[in-house]
Amino acid sequence: MRVLIIDDDSPDDSAEVARKIAAREPRVEVIVHETNKGNIATFNEGLLEWADGDYCTLVSADDRLTPGALRRARDLLDAHPSVGFVYGRAVWVTHGEQLPAARTRVRGWSVWPGEWWVERRFRQGENPITSPEVVVRTSLQKRVGGYDARLPHAADMEMWLRLAMNAEVGFIRGVDQAYYRLHEQNMRKAYSALRDLRERRLVFQTVLDRYGEKLPDATGWSSMVHRKLGREALWAAGSAYERGATEQPDADELAAFAVDCWPEVRRLPLYRSLQSGKGVGLQGMSYMFAQKVQWWLRRRSWKYRGF
Repeated sequence: MRVLIIDDDSPDDSAEVARKIAAREPRVEVIVHETNKGNIATFNEGLLEWADGDYCTLVSADDRLTPGALRRARDLLDAHPSVGFVYGRAVWVTHGEQLPAARTRVRGWSVWPGEWWVERRFRQGENPITSPEVVVRTSLQKRVGGYDARLPHAADMEMWLRLAMNAEVGFIRGVDQAYYRLHEQNMRKAYSALRDLRERRLVFQTVLDRYGEKLPDATGWSSMVHRKLGREALWAAGSAYERGATEQPDADELAAFAVDCWPEVRRLPLYRSLQSGKGVGLQGMSYMFAQKVQWWLRRRSWKYRGF
C-alpha cells in the first residue's frame, strides 16, 4: 500500500501535519500546493500522475475507510478481472458524533454488467455512491481518464458511469466500506437543489453523447431520466414555495427546469397549483408526499443493496 496526501493550499496547519505523518511512515508521501488548484485538478494529479498500484482509491480528508475495506475490495477485484471498480455501503456520520461500529462480515459479492448498472442509474436519476467506498482498477482509471472539470459537484457520478461503460461493476454485500462525514462544509450542502439537478442532467447527457451509439435504447434512457429529474424538480419547487416568499424565485426556476426536462409535468396537479399562485394546497401536498415516499423507498433500495 502507498498513500499520497495532497494538501491543496490549506489555510491551516494541514500541510505540517501531513509532513509529520510522512516522516514517521515511509509508505506516505506528501504534495503541498502553493496555490489552490481545486478538487478536480487535485484528484486527477493523484490518480493519473502518481498512482501505480493495481488498484486505487480516493478518500477526502473528512472521510474514512472501515477496517478491512481495502482487503475486501482487493479480494473481489483479484477474483474478477473484468470488474473495473468495486464498492459497498457507506455509513453517513454527522460531524461530532461517535463513529458507529462498521459491519465487516462479507455476505457475498455481486458482479453486474456495466451497461446494466448504468441503466439503473438512468432509471433512478441518482448517484448511489458517495466516493470513499470505491476502489478502482488503476489500469482502467488511466484508460478512461480523469474527472471532468465541467462537473465540480457531480464529477464523481460521471466517473462511475464512465467506468461502468467500460467494465463490470462489483458490489460487496453486507459490509460497510467507508464512513462519509456530514458537516456544514460538505460540497453537497453548498449546492442548491436546482444546481444539483442541472449537474446531474449534464452528467446523463455526457454519457449519452459519449456512448449513445453503444446503448440499446439511448432515446428511451434519455426520456426516462428526464422524466425522473422533472418530477424531482417539481417536488423541490413545491417545497420551496411552501417555505415562503423569500424562496419564490427558487420555486419558479425549479418549475421551469421541470418543464424543460419533461414538458408533460405541466399536466400534474402540483404544477397547476404552483402556476395558479394559490400555493400547493392539499392535493399538491398529497402528491409531494407520495413522491417523497417513492424516492425514499428507491433510495433505501440502492443504499442498502448497492442499486
